[in-house]
Amino acid sequence: MFDQNGLSLDQAPPVSVVFGLFLVGAFSGILAGIAILYYQNTLFDFGSTAAVIVTHLMTLGVMLFFMLGALFQMLPVIAGVVLDTPIPRSNLLKFLLTTGLLTLLGGFGFHASFLFIFASILLGSALLYISVFMGIRLVKISHHSASSRGMLFSLVSLGILTLLALYMTLTYAGLFDGVYFLQAKQMHYSFGLFGWIGLLIISISFQTVEMFYVTPAYPTILSRHMPVAIVSLLLLLSVLILAQSNLTASIQMLLYLTMILYAGYTLLRLSQRKRPLADATMWFWRTGMGSLILSMLLLIIEIFIPHHLLVSIAVILFSSFVLSVLFAMFYKIVPFLTWFHLNAQGYFTAPMMHEVIHPKTAKKHYYIHLVTLGLFLLSLFVPQSILLAGIGMILSFGWIGYQILHANKCYRHTQETGEKFDMTMMA
Repeated sequence: MFDQNGLSLDQAPPVSVVFGLFLVGAFSGILAGIAILYYQNTLFDFGSTAAVIVTHLMTLGVMLFFMLGALFQMLPVIAGVVLDTPIPRSNLLKFLLTTGLLTLLGGFGFHASFLFIFASILLGSALLYISVFMGIRLVKISHHSASSRGMLFSLVSLGILTLLALYMTLTYAGLFDGVYFLQAKQMHYSFGLFGWIGLLIISISFQTVEMFYVTPAYPTILSRHMPVAIVSLLLLLSVLILAQSNLTASIQMLLYLTMILYAGYTLLRLSQRKRPLADATMWFWRTGMGSLILSMLLLIIEIFIPHHLLVSIAVILFSSFVLSVLFAMFYKIVPFLTWFHLNAQGYFTAPMMHEVIHPKTAKKHYYIHLVTLGLFLLSLFVPQSILLAGIGMILSFGWIGYQILHANKCYRHTQETGEKFDMTMMA
């Protein structure tokens, strides 16, 4: 993870940038849990208002903000990209994205066309800004790693899905006739789930899995070519969707098999780690990869045996994949950033990583996460379980939010009361 340019205080953004984005993501997760308590099982009707609102709370609220926080941190680390003025940039993005998300949810909830116009302006400008701003800096890298190249492709996917989303929201607003609305919707989901979310996780994992868990590196042929393969399949899939070709299902299957290949190799690498002890983050990774494999297998089966239940289970498991990995990264990033910044500022009283978030704390959250996943799956067969699943989601993201606030409290407390090295005595 540090093999390209190392990590210095000048490169790393202030902790307030990453913590702030993570905190908005945690709050969005709590709102999603509340929405689930309100809408209950109607969210499994994928054409309903409930499904659209909960989906966007999870994707634009939870996943985007956590992944954006990870990007602000990982781009300097993995790719050596310096993001200048990170505080005003992150504050601007938080404003545009949160107001845009709330406006979009209002548009869905009240079916108000003017809200879709405002949401298009706010979200469109923010997401395209992220794609272009970060993408240009990645393009300028002279020597790409597998991770930096993959992140660039994921940002390209973000730009494409944003353009597709703008077509859809402006159709809702009545500005477009929506002739290609259903095709745009299918492409939007594909680029969002596989090109943006999936590929970004894959790209970051190429280096973080090896670094955090001391595993063998991913095979070069996989890490180098998988991002290109995923985006190429998505572009081909889009052409076939527009052409309404019978080959669409075949390309979808290849995409699903590619994701299974990645998850299988990740589980293999984790089993080959040199550190024998497995902490909670390891189990988050394993749960995530197992969920991804099962999700893709169910989608492959659904191609041959179409059934709404298979899709519902696959969606829940794919969400488990994303959240499991995000939680695993969270419990590595937040303690490290707190210790690193304080240590770099010269505080010899800086709390150790386990003092910021104790491993037992992460383990408790893993159990909460696992039970919540089980409750969501159970609710497909026992509808009343959805209420407990919603409570579990609120508890899970409330737990995350508290850890962020606690880490920030440790950071501020050390800055206010900690003791620094006396550099004059060492001279």
